[in-house]
Amino acid sequence: MNSEGLEFAGHALSRASLDSCVKCTICETQCPVAAVTPLFTGPKFVGPQAERFRDGESVDHSLDYCSSCGICTLVCPQGVQIAELNSQARAVMKADHMPLRDRLIGQTVLMGTLMTPVAPLARAVLNNKPLRKVMEVVVGVHADAPMPPPQSQTFESWFAKRATPAGPFPRGAVVFFHGCAGGYFEVETSKKSVEVLERLGFEVLVPKQGCCGLAQQSNGLFKQASASVLKLCDDLRSAGKDLTIISSSGSCTGMLKHEASEIMGVEDERLRDVGTRTRDIMEFLLDLHEAGELPTDFAPVEMTVPYHAPCQLKSQGIGKPALEVLRLIPGLTVVDSNATCCGIAGTYGLKKEKYEVAQAVGKPLFDMVKATSSELALCDTETCRWQIEQSSGVKTEHPIWMIHKAYGLS
Repeated sequence: MNSEGLEFAGHALSRASLDSCVKCTICETQCPVAAVTPLFTGPKFVGPQAERFRDGESVDHSLDYCSSCGICTLVCPQGVQIAELNSQARAVMKADHMPLRDRLIGQTVLMGTLMTPVAPLARAVLNNKPLRKVMEVVVGVHADAPMPPPQSQTFESWFAKRATPAGPFPRGAVVFFHGCAGGYFEVETSKKSVEVLERLGFEVLVPKQGCCGLAQQSNGLFKQASASVLKLCDDLRSAGKDLTIISSSGSCTGMLKHEASEIMGVEDERLRDVGTRTRDIMEFLLDLHEAGELPTDFAPVEMTVPYHAPCQLKSQGIGKPALEVLRLIPGLTVVDSNATCCGIAGTYGLKKEKYEVAQAVGKPLFDMVKATSSELALCDTETCRWQIEQSSGVKTEHPIWMIHKAYGLS
C-alpha cells in the first residue's frame, strides 16, 4: 500500500528491479544533487540499497533531497528504477507530516485561476522582494526562486475568442494538450504551438482540460495526482479516441507517457490509451520530417542560441528532437548545453531549504547560457525555462518560438 491507501502496483514493479543493482555506482557519479551537497547521500544508497531495509518508511531522511530528476534511472546499465523507488519511498515518508507548502504548490489550476484576473497585481507581488521574504517565512518558498509569470488572458480564452481559421486542413485533426502552465502562464507558447500546427495543415482541437497532477505527484500526493491524471485522460479522450495528442509542455507529456504509471502505479486503460497517443510537439515535428512531410521553407534566422534538454524530456526516451528540427532552419546555430540538470526539478528548487542546492546544480548551465548568448536560450519545459531565465538573465523560450518565427508567423 502507498501513503494514501492506493494499491501500489508501481512500487511492486520498481522494487522488482532493485535486485538487478550491482552497486556499480554509475548513478552516484551522475547524480547532480549528490555532486553539490552532502545533504543527499546519493541515489544508490537511498534507493535500491535502502529499499531492502524499508518497512513502510524510509530509513534515511536525506531521501527528501532527491530532486526526482530521473537521471539515475536513465544511466543505470542494469535497468533499476532508482528514481521511481526514491519517489515512492518519499511519498510514504512524508505521508504523516505533509507540509502545507507542498500541498499548496501542487494546486496549479487554482493558482492560475486566482492570478489571471489580477495579473498585473500578481506580477508586482511576486516581484516585490519584501513580500517575497514574508512568503519565504510563512509558506516556505524561497524569496529568490522563479515564479510562474501571471498573464491577463488564459489560453482557453484566447482560443475561444479568436477568429476561426478558415482552413483547409488537409492533414485532419489533432488534439492540443496545453497543460496548466501552458493554459495560464505560458499562454504565448501554447498560441504559437497551435499556429504552427495549423500552418502545417492540421485542424487543432482543444477540449476543456484540467491538470495532469505532476506537481502533486512530485510532492508525494499520489491519491490526488492519480485522480487528476485520470480526469485529464477523460478530458482529452472527449475530443476523439483515435487522434494524436500534441503538447508543448514537455513535463506534462512525461506524466502521461510514463510517470503516472511507473511512479504512482496507475493502471487504467484510459491512461494507456492517452499515453500512447501523446507526442511532444518537437517530437511530432521530427516525426513529420523523417517521414518527408515537414515543410522546410524556413526563413533564415541568423542567431546563435543555447539549447537545454530538460530532465523530464530525457526521461521519455525520445532523444533531443528540438535540436534536430531547429538545425533545419538556415542561419541558426544551436548549441547543446550538454548540462545534466537546471536544478529546478519542477517544484524542488522553489523550496527554501533546497533553493541553494538547485542553484548549485544549475550553475554550469547558467554559465554556459550566458557565455553562448545574451539574447535568447531555448528549453522544452516551463519551470526549467523560468529557472534558466532568472538565474542567467537570458530570456528563455520554448523551441516552438523559433519554428514559429522561421515560418514567418511571428
